[in-house]
Amino acid sequence: MADAYERLARFLDELPAGYPPTESGVELRILRKLFSPAEARLFVHLSLIGEEARVVAYRAGMPMQDTARMLEEMERKGLVAGTCRPGRALEYAANQFVVGFWEDQVNRIDRELAELVEAYLPHYFQLGPWKQVPQIRTIPVGVSIPLEAPVMPYERAEEIVARHVSFAVRNCVCRQERQVLGKGCRQPMETCLSFDTGAEQTVRSGKGRPISKEEALAIFQQAEASGLVLQPANSQDPAFICACCSCCCGMLRNLKLHPSPGSLINSAFTAVLDIRLCASCGACAERCPMEAITLGDTSAVLDRQRCIGCGLCTSTCPTGAVTLMRKPASEQPVIPRNTLSTYLQMGRATAKLSNAKIVKLALKSRLDRLRAGK
Repeated sequence: MADAYERLARFLDELPAGYPPTESGVELRILRKLFSPAEARLFVHLSLIGEEARVVAYRAGMPMQDTARMLEEMERKGLVAGTCRPGRALEYAANQFVVGFWEDQVNRIDRELAELVEAYLPHYFQLGPWKQVPQIRTIPVGVSIPLEAPVMPYERAEEIVARHVSFAVRNCVCRQERQVLGKGCRQPMETCLSFDTGAEQTVRSGKGRPISKEEALAIFQQAEASGLVLQPANSQDPAFICACCSCCCGMLRNLKLHPSPGSLINSAFTAVLDIRLCASCGACAERCPMEAITLGDTSAVLDRQRCIGCGLCTSTCPTGAVTLMRKPASEQPVIPRNTLSTYLQMGRATAKLSNAKIVKLALKSRLDRLRAGK
């Protein structure tokens, strides 16, 4: 009979974001580091759909008070996602590994955890489902988008912020992890934004602090000045935007190792170079997070296959030689409507969530809610 951690690992791997096993078992050591045996046993009774503690207690066959206490503690530890909607009881959902309980270890990372995750991430990114349907995408820094370019509201960071009313900022977990390993950079630490219910959860669980809309917009200006890539959730209504550096970000570091990062990232734009205007100053090459631009004998050289459309090269070019262009319609990414749609697309792409299974899971969740209310 499998122990609690093996069951938990299998459960996580069956979720849309996956949790592929390794020969070394490092993925199990991560779980043993983060979860108590009782927490591991309770977690497998959660759903990606938020549910009250009484529903989870019913499904797990546990006393309501014990379940509520454990879920509250697990949210504090970043293991489950808690949502508090107006007029409703606190609801809990399963946190996937990425994006999920790894990012929620912000401010809690020690060297042991950093080393375990560092050992697992290359395997995860090699075998995980993120290549079929990424959980995050890249949007350009605002000043880099041509005025005449057609831009969807969810492709511009400032317009994403404008649609929300409450905001929070937290430290970058990737920079913290690299700092613990003695490989940190000098980029600002407080750069990860969350909105509305995500902001409420960030503040309530002690992972970050509330900020104003003006402070959120200022973080975008800081990101552009620091050469950070804006990466929101891969949906039209993202719950977060991170400002990432290619020296620390787990996603960007692994993308950088691929010969064609531009083919893996969800981005609507790509860079274009006019060598007639290039002064060969090297500013764009220095800023490019994917090394898509190098210096040739007489001008910069652009490798479009490596470009992820972040716009950092264009905002620093003194002669206007590098600009952003919208990709052809055939290369435009399909952006899911919301986070749940992203998960469903990921599940379908990896054959983990067929339409029949989606309906079955939704019906089971509703039935458990009704039974738990008796």
